[in-house]
Amino acid sequence: MKQNILSAIRLTAVCLLVFSGFYTLLIFGIAQFAPNNGKGEIIINEKSNVKNQKSDFTSKTSYYYENIGQKFDQDQYFWSRPSAVDYNAAGAAGSNKGPSNPDYLKTVQERITYFLKHNPEVKKSEIPSDLVTASGSGLDPNISVQAAKVQVKRIAKIRKMEISKIESLIASNTEKPLFGFLGTEKINVLNLNLALNQLK
Repeated sequence: MKQNILSAIRLTAVCLLVFSGFYTLLIFGIAQFAPNNGKGEIIINEKSNVKNQKSDFTSKTSYYYENIGQKFDQDQYFWSRPSAVDYNAAGAAGSNKGPSNPDYLKTVQERITYFLKHNPEVKKSEIPSDLVTASGSGLDPNISVQAAKVQVKRIAKIRKMEISKIESLIASNTEKPLFGFLGTEKINVLNLNLALNQLK
């Protein structure tokens, strides 16, 4: 009994040292080589009308967090990925509901119906999953290339712009997989919408 307790204490001490000490310092050291030393990036945008969270930033200077998902749901902008935590960075989480959960299926169906209402030219089968399902954190700032493309006609119609211009904007804002093969192509919704506002 005493031997088991001592072994458990030693294991706990080793785990605390490795995971709360060494591992934390290792990740912190790696982050120093990342943009802005791993502290995240804040975009300062002058005279922007982009809708962010629940506010319309019509003041001279607006601040946006590039690496945190934000709510964009106005028809003249590219919509962001849904969030199970309403884009609250203090409570990042998924819904924790399985794909067969009735409540989850109802939520997804409501998102599909809402999207089709605002994009009547799009077929249900053409809607990418990332436009109707939330990510594990609820704060994914990116959408797939296909998720951006299915919104082009709606945006072009509202802004009275050529479809080709918006498609070119999507192409120029597409981020390639890391090292060319790790992950998939993606688009930062905030950067895309800020660039969209610059188009004439």
